[in-house]
Amino acid sequence: MIVGLIDQSKLDNRSWLSKKSYWSQIRYIQINPIDSRGVSWARSLASTLYEGEDYFLQIDSHTCFSTHWDTVLIQQLAELLRQSSHPIITTYPPGFEFDEQNKPRPTYHSSHCVLVMRPVPHSKLTETSATLMFQVEAVHEAEFIEGFHVGGGFIFTLGQFVEAVPYDPYMYFHGEEQNLALRAYTHGWTIFHPLDDKIPIFHLYKPAAEESVNLHWDPSTDSERQIKWIEHHRRSEARLISLIRGEIAAPYGLGTSRTLEEFVAFSKIDYGRYRL
Repeated sequence: MIVGLIDQSKLDNRSWLSKKSYWSQIRYIQINPIDSRGVSWARSLASTLYEGEDYFLQIDSHTCFSTHWDTVLIQQLAELLRQSSHPIITTYPPGFEFDEQNKPRPTYHSSHCVLVMRPVPHSKLTETSATLMFQVEAVHEAEFIEGFHVGGGFIFTLGQFVEAVPYDPYMYFHGEEQNLALRAYTHGWTIFHPLDDKIPIFHLYKPAAEESVNLHWDPSTDSERQIKWIEHHRRSEARLISLIRGEIAAPYGLGTSRTLEEFVAFSKIDYGRYRL
């Protein structure tokens, strides 16, 4: 197993990591937070560390794994390859917290439901913004449900996906998952959401009311940047609409295996409004 690690912290952890027994399995890039251009840019940079591996797993920081997580995901992908030649396993993963002994403990109770990603009801398309907020809904059905959205903190698929649908470095934060989902779908990749008890990774979510100085747009860090976060955000908002309109060329544009109209019919998201 190889880990591609983008470390967006002021401290270069290379010397610390190099003393670990698994150092030879890590491809490491350290970026000062001041120089970072957002999550989609960082994920695009991480994808350059890919060197032809069979499988690809993308996660966020603050993620822990259950035992034999890799075997679990590979077996699920093998099952899905019987249905689709280009499957993607993704959703927003279950959460965890640290207990009194500082050990990770899942914060959800498995209900043997598929975690389906759908737009938040109050999230609406506007004339100037195609960005929607998404949430997961527990659905009692089969082991997998075909979907139309990806969770950037949990994407598992064939390694060739990295080159077939490269991450767009010009997206910023909100909307980057929609960008990737649209491009994956139109390039012929099929998104599948898994059962909650078949997800072998967990994420440490920040409470909604809790402030954090580690966010890219935190004023103390953003004040030191030449290009402020709001400029990246505005460009990203416009870029998502340009993608929908078919104005972006390869490798960051829509594919030709399936159409935007097919995506709209499947997702019920009215992206067609931006093509009028």
